Amino acid sequence: MADKHSAQFSTDLGEPVRLDARVSGVVQAVGFRYWTVRKAEELGLTGTVRNNDDGTVGIVAEGPQPVVLELRRWLRSPEAPGRVEEVQESVSAATGEFGGFQVSY
Repeated sequence: MADKHSAQFSTDLGEPVRLDARVSGVVQAVGFRYWTVRKAEELGLTGTVRNNDDGTVGIVAEGPQPVVLELRRWLRSPEAPGRVEEVQESVSAATGEFGGFQVSY
């Protein structure tokens, strides 16, 4: 049986990109941040996730474009916890500022 880190993607999948996303719906107090960190770590991404004062969740994720797009797909899927109603996002060049993926307060 493979461990959870065996699914990490190699970094030769293209230029790293940065996803800035704002997720709205029922996404606070449902474990959304915890599961987002877990999914991002499974994918080998770096960045942060945080609850915003307006009830949305903010996500910044960096990594190879195909992997970042997989996180984006997951955010919009029934696999994500809670009930995602909308994902507002932008993609730009990665900054490389993160050492891992964590909850930001």
